[in-house]
Amino acid sequence: MQTRFTPEQLTNLDLREADKQLRACVHCGFCTATCPTYQLLGDEADGPRGRIYLIKEMLEEGRPADAKTVQHIDRCLSCLSCRTTCPSGVNYMHLVDHARAHIEATWKRPLAERALRSLIAKVLPHPMRFRLALGLGRLARPLRGLMPDPRLRAMLDMVPTRLPPVSRNDDPQSFPAKGTQKLRLALLTGCAQRALNTDINDATIRLLTRLGAEVVVVKGAGCCGALTHHMGREAEAKASAAATIRAFMTEVRGAGLDGIIINTSGCGTTVKDYGHLFREDPELAQDAATVAALAGDVTEWVDRAGLAEGSAAPEALTIAYHSACSLQHGQQIRSLPRELLQKAGFTVREPADPHLCCGSAGTYNLLQPEISHRLQADKVAKLEARRPDVIAAGNLGCMMQIGNASRVPVVHTAELLDWATGGPKPPALSERS
Repeated sequence: MQTRFTPEQLTNLDLREADKQLRACVHCGFCTATCPTYQLLGDEADGPRGRIYLIKEMLEEGRPADAKTVQHIDRCLSCLSCRTTCPSGVNYMHLVDHARAHIEATWKRPLAERALRSLIAKVLPHPMRFRLALGLGRLARPLRGLMPDPRLRAMLDMVPTRLPPVSRNDDPQSFPAKGTQKLRLALLTGCAQRALNTDINDATIRLLTRLGAEVVVVKGAGCCGALTHHMGREAEAKASAAATIRAFMTEVRGAGLDGIIINTSGCGTTVKDYGHLFREDPELAQDAATVAALAGDVTEWVDRAGLAEGSAAPEALTIAYHSACSLQHGQQIRSLPRELLQKAGFTVREPADPHLCCGSAGTYNLLQPEISHRLQADKVAKLEARRPDVIAAGNLGCMMQIGNASRVPVVHTAELLDWATGGPKPPALSERS
């Protein structure tokens, strides 16, 4: 693709990166074939190629965002299926993130939408605020039908029937390895996950200590910044990310770390990109790159620690494995979770069209509920068509999205691997039983 950025524009590092990615695009359209929103809406502007043209025009002209561009960028899931499909290696993630930051800086949304986005940004990344909001949401659910805005109804639909107790395992501390220590790993405990599902971190700690890793919960390592980053709120995202980087680097320079465990793949995609996000920061650039290099999905660390061959699953269960977009497209981890589950003795089946998004996509299900619900229904139908006893996924958002529409229990991959190696039965399975 030809570009027309001026030499003055190209002194800006973000615009130089955009120019590089735009020039790599060859207009082939392979990305549209695997784009969930293009498949649903059939509009060229709701596929990656069309969005790339909109981004190119906006950035080249150096103008504020317009209503058309905002509408189509907002409809993008950032599922990154296009990134996997692209034969030219266009890093669409960096392009669309840049576009969102530009929109946030130059486009004034309607008051109600600004208020909703601000509420999400100020609440979801903070576990205690989020728990309080969920408690209030449970009280408001009977009034759901009176809500005029479908996005407010979508928020109430996401409120669980009960909240898990606060886990003490999320407090700063060290969990020693069982037997010979092979690794020393820090766990990113996350933010929304600490409010919605404390079983995931508990299972991760049990699993990896059982496999010979000392697991450390580091003081000050909180939100990774992903939620606000993908909303274009760069200052908030970088503030969260910077605090987490500093917390992990304190541990690196202290007792040392072999790696960082991330068990919410949406966070993993962002943390592994910290080197890019902070590349211009004279204070944090090197530390950000170090943290990014240390980060690994929980399944990567289970594989490195060594899951015993011939593990016997406690029950003969058939698992439908949902591959989160942030894991398969964002981090390019596709077969490993399935292989580990099979190694643990489970029967694993994959749904049709496994590359397509479930519609969760961070805050997408709250901000674009109509499209999200259509994707949710399609994904649940394809998962349930495999006639599973349980659905497994590696990302909290996907688990919530699928679990709210499926009759089949949904659990994290780490919970199943923990169970298969001597841990307790996942609570979601016990409750459904």
